[in-house]
Amino acid sequence: MSSLIKLELARALRNRKFLFFSVIYPSALFLLIAGNADSKTKIDGTGLTLPTYMMVSMASFGALTAVLMGNSERIAKERESGWVRQLRLTTLPGRGYVLAKTASAAVVSLPSIVIVFVVAAAVKDVRLDAWQWLALTGAIWAGSLVFAALGVAIGYLASGDAVRPITMITYFGMSMLGGLWMPTTTFPQWLQDIAKWLPTHAYAALGRAIEQSQAPQAQDIAILVVSFALFAGGAAWLYRKDTLKA
Repeated sequence: MSSLIKLELARALRNRKFLFFSVIYPSALFLLIAGNADSKTKIDGTGLTLPTYMMVSMASFGALTAVLMGNSERIAKERESGWVRQLRLTTLPGRGYVLAKTASAAVVSLPSIVIVFVVAAAVKDVRLDAWQWLALTGAIWAGSLVFAALGVAIGYLASGDAVRPITMITYFGMSMLGGLWMPTTTFPQWLQDIAKWLPTHAYAALGRAIEQSQAPQAQDIAILVVSFALFAGGAAWLYRKDTLKA
């Protein structure tokens, strides 16, 4: 399995378009949104300045891009090309293939998180305690596994032609409605009520709780745990279904 992980990492690092959208794009979007914002005015209902708020949003968005976009399209295309069928003829267990995909995506997601943090600290003078930086990195990186499972599920659900539009709709919809691109406090109340139940909203809320030196909300943790169980369970069921077809 380690050989497959190395292969997946090499493929991801050679894909310049994927690296741009998962590593560089979130930092560029952070500068676009928070570039002209001051470091004193706080967003209503959050107690955080716009640069501090959007730093967590864009770090989460970058990790989401790496694990969701990276997994879904590759798996669907590999199924269609027969690569997954060939792997089944080897001694590699089915879970090994899924773990290799998840591990490679998680490794690529880490630089996107760190780069957003570096840009926020260097350009917008975001300052946190050392434990907060470490806790933020760990929470956002670990939380991305929820969406890695979703990426695997979509990869086994959709065909090679359909996977991109399905992934893009899911990706942009969850990002925008979950408050990764703008504070949900700017939404109408009915949309805020919907957003707070999305896993992307709960995902970013973990980071913001750390920024505020607060314990995460039980509801946010529950949403992420339930989402991971549903996505991982769906991915496992779809994988078994795909195996029976083969």
